[in-house]
Amino acid sequence: MTFDIINPESLGVPRGWNHALVGPAGGQVLFVAGQTAVAAGGRIRASSFVEQWEQALTNVLTVVRAAGGTPEDIGRFTIYVTDLDAYRDGRKAIGVVYRRLMGRHYPAMALVEVKRLVDEGAQIEIEATAVLP
Repeated sequence: MTFDIINPESLGVPRGWNHALVGPAGGQVLFVAGQTAVAAGGRIRASSFVEQWEQALTNVLTVVRAAGGTPEDIGRFTIYVTDLDAYRDGRKAIGVVYRRLMGRHYPAMALVEVKRLVDEGAQIEIEATAVLP
């Protein structure tokens, strides 16, 4: 999947994300529900923020692959965190995990701090939108 990346100069150069991506004509849109760090068995086992980040992103990619897609097909992430400081403190480690799972593909992203998430103990939830060929 090849997206056209849209980064208007007047908005500055984004780092680790893009302002917008345009999917190819004729692609199918896949909406991935929010995924937390729930592991097999339906429980969150990861305790650190970075471990939860890795499991949540892995869960998103599991759904995308089950639909016939790849990480490069993802055009947008919406990320919900319960502790913005934990995200900021973990950015370097999060970046390592992100690049291992996603490579150098950077969708449009939004990150929002929330009070709580539905899954008990969840610190992060990731939604995705992908365009499948």
